[in-house]
Parts: sequence; C-alpha cells; structure tokens
Amino acid sequence: MFQPKIPTMPQPSGLVTPPAVVQPTTITPGTPAPAPAAAPGPSRPIVQLTPGTAVALVGAGTAVVLVVGTVLVSLLLAVAVTSASVAVCAVVLRSLIASDAKRR
Repeated sequence: MFQPKIPTMPQPSGLVTPPAVVQPTTITPGTPAPAPAAAPGPSRPIVQLTPGTAVALVGAGTAVVLVVGTVLVSLLLAVAVTSASVAVCAVVLRSLIASDAKRR
C-alpha cells in the first residue's frame, strides 16, 4: 500500500522515422531594403507645466505628505497608548498577586 508505483514508459506506437536531413542553402544578395521613412512626431501630447499647474502639484504633494504623516502618527500613538495600558495592567496584576501572597 505504501510502496511507490513507478509508471512504466509506454512503447512507441506506429512507425518511427529518423529526422530529415536539412540541406544548406546559399544566400544570394538581392536588392537592398528601402530606407525607413522619417519617424513621425510623438503620438501623445507633451505636458507643459504652467505656474498654476506647478502650484497645484506642490499643493497636492503637500496634502498627500500631511495625510500620510497624520495616519502614521495616529498609528504610532495607538501603539503607545496600548503598550502603556498593558504596562499598567501588568503592574496592577503584580500588585494584586503580591498582596494576596502576603495575606497567606
């Protein structure tokens, strides 16, 4: 039951023919390919930064940095508050266990 069963290689069916021999061919030079045409201009329009656009980009970048910073500081504050509360709970439990041991 736990012995691995190795599949056997099936025998080829039908006639087996050897690969065909490829004869080398000679290359005769023909007419040269035509020169490529001049490349057309860019297919998409070029974006130009105007002073208004630059101010908008700076404002959007500043807003993104402020939002991401606020989220990260909030996460850090949540971790700090959680760790402080766990520390207070540990001190209270230690005090309760110590006072219970002194009573006995």
